[in-house]
Amino acid sequence: MAEQLLPNLYRIEIPLPESPLGWVNSYVIKDKRRNLIIDTGLNRKECLEAMLAGLNEIGVDLKQTDFYITHLHADHFALAQLLFDENTKVYMNEPDKEYMENWPNWGPVIEFYAVNGFPRDDIDYVISNHPGQKYGSDRIPVMTAVRDGDIISYGGFNFTAVSTPGHTPGHTCLYEPGKKFLISGDHILIDITPNIGCWMEGINPLKLYIESLKKVYGMQVDLVLPGHRRILTDCRGRIDELRQHHNERLLEVLSILAHGPRNAYETASGMTWDIDCSSWAAFPVLQKWFATSEAIAHLRYLEDDGKIVRQEQNGCRLYSLT
Repeated sequence: MAEQLLPNLYRIEIPLPESPLGWVNSYVIKDKRRNLIIDTGLNRKECLEAMLAGLNEIGVDLKQTDFYITHLHADHFALAQLLFDENTKVYMNEPDKEYMENWPNWGPVIEFYAVNGFPRDDIDYVISNHPGQKYGSDRIPVMTAVRDGDIISYGGFNFTAVSTPGHTPGHTCLYEPGKKFLISGDHILIDITPNIGCWMEGINPLKLYIESLKKVYGMQVDLVLPGHRRILTDCRGRIDELRQHHNERLLEVLSILAHGPRNAYETASGMTWDIDCSSWAAFPVLQKWFATSEAIAHLRYLEDDGKIVRQEQNGCRLYSLT
């Protein structure tokens, strides 16, 4: 079912079976010239059926439609491969575009998690069941790189691309200054906190994310159209909540390390998670993977801030208070 939000602007909820996220919000801009779909869903039957039903309801012809993808994650990108043709323009921020085009394999990610304490016996299971592996893209289209400040115009809207790295290295929102609304992807969500994880060396995702929140805080935004869950109106209030959440997370990590050196997996096991499990041992393995990634991001932030130090010991990375 498609929901009209503004003239020429619609939302289609694309289901994400077995995911705590529930669905991804796909936004559709109708235009007599060419339409625009913003984010799509996973490469699976349920997503395709919902998308085609919604597009049929509002009368959108895929042969006259382009795509804008806020970031590289499969639940936002993968379905596009079943929808575009040789005449379709697919917009993607430059860092995520380059990452996808140069993706070697899971090998470096596996080794990164292993050195951070994730049990090797569980890694094969995670990779086999990871949504990006099971329902990801089989082919990558030719994509048009989007940079901060670029203007993208469809359906009477003149969107400014707003680079908001953190959730991914290049995550980029769309801001309509005339209508004062933000299509936020996974940068700002209303009742869940975006996963700010780290899966490679050389980046500080949480620092980037906090800087991106400050950037959006300074903008005039009356309406936020997020990638998941409900639409929100109090943009600055939600940003205050998200920043407070991560401040509390950082303090929690420091309190865990006060009991002695820990690797990222062990640190994650001591953190507070909003999941209905009696203990860390009862966590689904895939959720442990995402939790460990988020623990690494917070450890990286504290390390760069000089509050903790790392050491390598028997092929495992340990963190301790300075």
